[in-house]
Amino acid sequence: MKEKIIAMILAGGQGTRLGVLTKNIAKPAVPFGGKYRIIDFALSNCRNSDIHQVGVVTQYQPLQLNKHIGNGAAWGLDSRGGGATILQPYSSADGEKWFKGTAHAIYQNIDFIDSKSPEYVLVLSGDHIYKMDYSIMLAYHQEKNASLTVGVIPVPLKEASRFGIMNTDATGRIIEFEEKPAEPKSNLASMGIYIFNWSKLRRYLVEDQAKERQLEDFGKNVIPAYLKNGENCFAYSFDGYWKDVGTIESLWEANMEFLDLNHPLHIREEDWRIYSQTPLSPPQFVTETGRVSDTMVADGCYIAGSVSHSILSQDVKIGSHASVKNSLVMSGVSIGKNVTIDYAIIGENAVIADNAVVVGEKEAIATIGYDEIVGRITDED
Repeated sequence: MKEKIIAMILAGGQGTRLGVLTKNIAKPAVPFGGKYRIIDFALSNCRNSDIHQVGVVTQYQPLQLNKHIGNGAAWGLDSRGGGATILQPYSSADGEKWFKGTAHAIYQNIDFIDSKSPEYVLVLSGDHIYKMDYSIMLAYHQEKNASLTVGVIPVPLKEASRFGIMNTDATGRIIEFEEKPAEPKSNLASMGIYIFNWSKLRRYLVEDQAKERQLEDFGKNVIPAYLKNGENCFAYSFDGYWKDVGTIESLWEANMEFLDLNHPLHIREEDWRIYSQTPLSPPQFVTETGRVSDTMVADGCYIAGSVSHSILSQDVKIGSHASVKNSLVMSGVSIGKNVTIDYAIIGENAVIADNAVVVGEKEAIATIGYDEIVGRITDED
């Protein structure tokens, strides 16, 4: 059955700037907002945009990501004729095993895409926080009779040099692409969201791999090649909330913004839910000594200390006289008595022993890795 559009989510990034948080898991699998993982946003956007065929391209430390996604049932992608498919690198006839870039990852999965016979391919990054209706972007792509449409978002001009920048004419046609320019000519930054006409992209990738093998990355290689050859390339401007959580500070900041009841993501709205694979846990419990304010608390938490302006993921335990402020605490964390935590991210299943101190500051967030033990564990613990 021919598909109008399928999505390919690139989720193989290591995310080295997240340090210990991506030592053993891929960046898109990093927990976010108490009950989600980063990739949940791209997957939920696909489901809400009525895109039922989704390929998830993995590479670095994929075990947790594969387990989380499964067959896509949590996102309603397991229906007949739909599904989420995990696509991992494999050894090809020419001996290549690893994806060399974003475009090369798509080339390596041509057989999967061809099996769905799509007219269009939506290429997404699996490591951004946002809500977006891709069907509106597709309608724009069709209206412009485009070969390629790139999702862009206006950024402050002083920050534009950190992004791939699209320079457009009055109609939105891309006339020039600059990769992290020192003196940007516009503030339209690429979001890493692309819609391609599949037959044309396929031809570019196959012909290139048979000859030059230069089209490894969409930003660095494919977009410039399309522009050089006079293809119809357009920018689709997005004006909603979008966050690249590629650093410890940006991940912490995005989580703290999530605490705002008026957050532009509107996480509680019924008609555009963010779905996730969430384990069952018992109800949360706050003891008579526990104090909670301005905090998201997931199921399974036990709180005997004080918590303010923080996010507690599932099954977090906080001992008496402990203080947690301005922090993201991931699932399964055990925090002992008399502990002080402020401006921190605590990784899954970490143990913070009695009397320990984990304190950072807004510009230098303290980070504890998964399963890490801080302080001295006694027999009483």
